[in-house]
Amino acid sequence: MTTNYSPQLWLYDTTLRDGTQREGLSVSIEDKLRIAKRLDQLGIPFIEGGWPGANPKDVQFFWQLQEDPLKHSEVVAFCSTRRPNTTAAEEPMLQAILAAGTRWVTIFGKSWDLHVTAGLKTTLEENLAMIRDTIEYLRSQGRRTIYDAEHWFDGYKHNPSYALQTLETAMASGAEWLVLCDTNGGTLPHEVSQIVQTVISHLSLVSQCVAEVPSVEATGVIGQETMTMPQIGIHTHNDSEMAVANAVAAVMAGAKMVQGTINGYGERCGNANLCSLIPNLQLKLGYSCIAEDQLTQLTEASRFVSEVVNLAPDEHAPFVGRSAFAHKGGIHVSAVERNPLTYEHIQPEQVGNRRRIVISEQSGLSNVLAKARSFGIELDQLKAEAKQILQRIKDLESEGFQFEAAEASFALLMHEALGGRPKFFEVKGFQVHCDLIEGKEASNALATIKVAVDGKNILEAAEGNGPVAALDAALRKALVNFYPQIATFDLTDYKVRILNGHTGTAAKTRVLVESGNGHQRWTTVGVSTNILEASYQAVVEGLEYGLLLHSQAAAAVKASS
Repeated sequence: MTTNYSPQLWLYDTTLRDGTQREGLSVSIEDKLRIAKRLDQLGIPFIEGGWPGANPKDVQFFWQLQEDPLKHSEVVAFCSTRRPNTTAAEEPMLQAILAAGTRWVTIFGKSWDLHVTAGLKTTLEENLAMIRDTIEYLRSQGRRTIYDAEHWFDGYKHNPSYALQTLETAMASGAEWLVLCDTNGGTLPHEVSQIVQTVISHLSLVSQCVAEVPSVEATGVIGQETMTMPQIGIHTHNDSEMAVANAVAAVMAGAKMVQGTINGYGERCGNANLCSLIPNLQLKLGYSCIAEDQLTQLTEASRFVSEVVNLAPDEHAPFVGRSAFAHKGGIHVSAVERNPLTYEHIQPEQVGNRRRIVISEQSGLSNVLAKARSFGIELDQLKAEAKQILQRIKDLESEGFQFEAAEASFALLMHEALGGRPKFFEVKGFQVHCDLIEGKEASNALATIKVAVDGKNILEAAEGNGPVAALDAALRKALVNFYPQIATFDLTDYKVRILNGHTGTAAKTRVLVESGNGHQRWTTVGVSTNILEASYQAVVEGLEYGLLLHSQAAAAVKASS
């Protein structure tokens, strides 16, 4: 009889602690709670919540989770070993750890003799005592412990004997996991693989020797008579662009826990990216990390976290990026339409992503046909409309338009070419007046706009903190009585690109406007030598496409009833 057995890997997320050390990233207690609950839904076994006692925010975070605990994940408190020349029972920061009420605690200690003598300014023997005393004290208080061996790989390279002693001490004290940390991020995969194998072999040998010689007198180390072999974990940083590769190398060498962060957030260059690690380990190497239905939530979870921490998603991130399965070249699109395996290493749906066909001046007819299908439009490649759309795209992109980043504008272009573009409103004209008052930092703008809806002319005016904001406000004000759904539309992003800077202030400008309705987002484009006109084009099309989506949704509901 054959069985489909997948070896288990334990995921440990440290987005809420290590991830928040990224420059420019800041989260509130509410943000941390939302992320923790999302990771719980994703099926992450261990979620490191922070360092209670280090700041009030983390204390409150753990208190709130005691009131409203996670459903599946173990939330973990993080702390260092006790300070030199004291005892763990007297250490105030360990009392805060106990008050956090978690079953699991992660303790980090020094592995590199340089950090012990130069950083802690204590002896190597005292550092071992700090590791032993801290873990034993936490165990005596009913806590299960994970030991993070900080700067492990650098410490091992400089003084392997002492670095191994620190792990032996943590093992003898009862740590259930020993996590090897590439804290500086400078180790390469072949080194990680070799060192992890060495560590596992060494600790296995030590535990066997202790089993054969169980007495304290024979070993000289209290606790060794009950020593069991802990499991090994890996914690990598991305300073050499090797964090994911190093984590995979460690797993292949025998590590059973992988620590990382969502989207690779972290100090300096970041941590190992769980959004890349999970599919690589599960889909490529056959390890069991999370359930298949949870894996399909990975892209959504990645974007959720980026939204909560207010950082733009990396559109080109592997697996979860918007461009991860985007195809632009005509030959590529033609091939992937016939068989996705030709240009895709996995099915995008396995990680909750989707295939995208990018439209640009490099596109062939196959791009246009495939893209049209994604909008529910079937084009006949033998008819003139498809070729007209392709030629129109090439003409517009030669003028500076960019449809690969403005799919809503492309959809409107297709509807227009096919004679099916709804005319929700018509802009008759607008004026914008700006007041720049010397000595005042802020400027005011007033926009007046005239639009026609169903043959009726409307004249409206609105103010804003700039000309585009004023124009957007005036347009919405004129239309909202006819289309109340516009009140739910938001302008979520606004980007300006100078296309030919050598012409100075007469340069052509491309404006990309991202809009949303709380459920969907879409991007439109405008191009002109007048930045206000380019902005107007993009803003108007953004509202128009939002109204098109609303009318299509209403039609679908009506058809189903």
